[in-house]
Amino acid sequence: MKLDSMKIIVTGGAQGMGRHFALRLAQAGAQVAAGDVNEEGLAALESEAKGLPGKIHTKKLDVSKEADVNAFVEWAHGAMGGLNGLINNAGILRDGLLVKKDKTTGEIIKLSAAQWQAVIDVNLTGATFIARDVVAKMASTGQKGVIINMSSIARHGNRGQSNYSAAKAALAANTKTWAMEFANFGIRVGAIAPGMIETPMTQGMNQKARDALVANIPVGRIGEPEDIWVAAKFIIECDYFNGRTIDVDGGLSM
Repeated sequence: MKLDSMKIIVTGGAQGMGRHFALRLAQAGAQVAAGDVNEEGLAALESEAKGLPGKIHTKKLDVSKEADVNAFVEWAHGAMGGLNGLINNAGILRDGLLVKKDKTTGEIIKLSAAQWQAVIDVNLTGATFIARDVVAKMASTGQKGVIINMSSIARHGNRGQSNYSAAKAALAANTKTWAMEFANFGIRVGAIAPGMIETPMTQGMNQKARDALVANIPVGRIGEPEDIWVAAKFIIECDYFNGRTIDVDGGLSM
């Protein structure tokens, strides 16, 4: 598919990688429907995109709410005059060991149900429901297209990320599942598994832990959103790419 033919939803579009994807798509002439819970960030994104060859439409979206997802897809289809793509990017972190011992008191502490569920609701359930609704809308109009899921290197397992790893592993697995299920509609599905990327999410990490991770990246630096955009652009443009996950991690092994 050509970038300037895209009418594409980007979730988590107000900041980080989602914001970068939305701007790069608009620079290439695409129409983008960016959704996020951060309305201030969305307003700034829409303002920055003025004058670009494409257009960015914005609307508040909480992917953890099924009604929100359905309404957003309907709105996006109308705003862009069609729909042929999705970058399934929205995600959150609620890290914590599943079981740990308090260093001071010796108390055994368990990961809370709220920590678990918040990540699953956004990173997996929300991503699944918006993919479902986007594909249903495209299938009902006979529109071919492409879905890109944002997985993670953490899908292989990472200490303190039981919830995040589970969600990202499931998205990688469903990339293959959905590629098979959506083939009859002419819809491809690919995934990207970033390593450590410079975003507001990673900027909030403990500095010592951040430095230790960067020291283990063979290319010698933290990734940039542009590194991930290159992979997203490839998936959109290569009509023979389907059902696979691309690791873009600088060679980092967790």
